[in-house]
Amino acid sequence: MTTRMRADSLTMEQPLFIGSEIYRGSTYGSKHPLAIPRVSTVIDLCRALGWLPPERYRASPRAKPAALTLFHTPEYIRALQEAERRQQVSEAIRARHALGTISNPVFPEMYRRPATAAGGSMLGAELIAKGGVVYNPGGGTHHGFPDRAGGFCYLNDPALAIRTLLNKGLSRIAYVDIDAHHCDGVEAAFHGSNAVRMISVHEARRWPFTGTLEDDGGGSAFNLPVRRGLNDDEFALILDQMILPAVAAHRPEAIVLQCGADAVAEDPLSRLALSNNAHWRVVAALHMLTPRLLVLGGGGYNPWAVARLWSGVWATLSGHEIPNHLPPEVQSILRALTWRRAAGRTPPEPWLTTLRDAPHPGPIRDEIRADVQKLADRI
Repeated sequence: MTTRMRADSLTMEQPLFIGSEIYRGSTYGSKHPLAIPRVSTVIDLCRALGWLPPERYRASPRAKPAALTLFHTPEYIRALQEAERRQQVSEAIRARHALGTISNPVFPEMYRRPATAAGGSMLGAELIAKGGVVYNPGGGTHHGFPDRAGGFCYLNDPALAIRTLLNKGLSRIAYVDIDAHHCDGVEAAFHGSNAVRMISVHEARRWPFTGTLEDDGGGSAFNLPVRRGLNDDEFALILDQMILPAVAAHRPEAIVLQCGADAVAEDPLSRLALSNNAHWRVVAALHMLTPRLLVLGGGGYNPWAVARLWSGVWATLSGHEIPNHLPPEVQSILRALTWRRAAGRTPPEPWLTTLRDAPHPGPIRDEIRADVQKLADRI
């Protein structure tokens, strides 16, 4: 199928946004990086801009425990439910399932919130199996393993979505992950798979310290760790010479994109230097390559950066023009945000008045060119 044919097929379907009010009132705890509002702000911004009419919005279902065993063990799901019910875990459960840790603490919705994100991603997979585009910004929790939590991720909704697509009869899926942190849980889930091609661009020498250039996931993965300071021009090279060729060569029937917002310059948990334009370019480019696209959220720990980036993702998917200056009623949503970090005390005016970052150009380092070429030679 040609790119033009695939692009034309996409125009026949209007994209769908999957969200939930559970994200509005739920937090991992006041001192956790995910104490900030994210999905709820994106919903509010997109509605205020007139981009999210009721017919394009679907409330996320909460995945049932039996559905979650498509990837997770029944014992782990029971432990997660019991931890939410009791609001505590034993030392044995903490050791076995990594629940009740600093990264994955006990909190009131610790089962219901991730089960809602997983339900949204699985529903999205079911819907795009018939063709179309779905956006679930609450998804993207790519560090979860079958029997344990990891890295703020209690469940692994990308793995659940991909397995849903496989169960629907699709045989070639591309998973692209541009989060600042390597998608260790997803890679492990599809290690050596002929059906799933995984492509990850992430910061080198950062937790979980996996996804080296030599790590090919048993032949199914393309891992590109990048050093701090990655700029827009370097990412454009990566996109054009590695990501898009690797995806196209797999001839995917569906693409799942994890669009973590922690690779932008303002994020406190990475040292990359992208503008949100880089993410939007990936979304637009992958949109043209497949009749089935599922876009998920992921990391992102600056409330303004996440809200602006993910709102722009929806604009890119749904064909809305991103304004240069936000109207006052939209600005008020961003001005109402708070953040305990120092940058939150006096946020820069562009965080409050625009969605689009100024571009972050820069020189393309020789090591980036060399590593991209090494991966391109494998395609």
